[in-house]
Amino acid sequence: MSGTWVLVVLILISSIPVAVVYLWFRREKYQLSFIRFLFILLTGASAFFPALILQDLLRIRLSAGSRGEVFYELFIRIALTEEISRLLMLLIFLWICSLIKPGDGLNEPVTSNSIKKGTAIGLVAGLGFAILESARYAASDMSINIVLLRFFTAALHGACGSRIGAAAVLFKESPIKALMRIFTAIAIHGVYNFMIDKPGIPSVAAMLIAISALATAILSIRGGWSKEEPSATTLDKSKENT
Repeated sequence: MSGTWVLVVLILISSIPVAVVYLWFRREKYQLSFIRFLFILLTGASAFFPALILQDLLRIRLSAGSRGEVFYELFIRIALTEEISRLLMLLIFLWICSLIKPGDGLNEPVTSNSIKKGTAIGLVAGLGFAILESARYAASDMSINIVLLRFFTAALHGACGSRIGAAAVLFKESPIKALMRIFTAIAIHGVYNFMIDKPGIPSVAAMLIAISALATAILSIRGGWSKEEPSATTLDKSKENT
């Protein structure tokens, strides 16, 4: 199979979770238009470039094979840079949303609905990142194992992205909660990288981490934001009428 076809196959495999998530959103009637869905996907994909820059800047020499080298490479240089880049691009996206539609994006009050919405936005952004990353891997490795692994890595990016999306919404009003979600995303990402990197650990363990992390993200979104929560003004008026 030529390199071009491997690239096409990898992109298609990485796009399967995107299609599934979009159809799920449509079925549940979540308030996320197709155009905004695409913009979020592109936002996540764009996080790939600052992550590459940060990873290049953080390239340092440590004792090869040492515990410090392994931890630094997998948890700091890869997991941390990718999640921070994702957070940066999502904050920019929400800021633009708040300019286009006042009361949306970063100006939206932090409620259970807004956190679910941020989680969903982060999930989509993570899947967008995975598509671009898969294209990069296609250029360096064309084995069937990589093709299969990229499917589960896409699930991982979606799971970690969902936590970063919630952090982006929480950052302004609850920075401690936001930092906890960022730390969780980095930890999950780093552990996944560690299990993939170590040949003695079965790859199925890493796959289970990716799927379980994605499942918890989906459960936190379910119930969604299809119905707006009543505002304080609406609640006051209802009290006056009773």
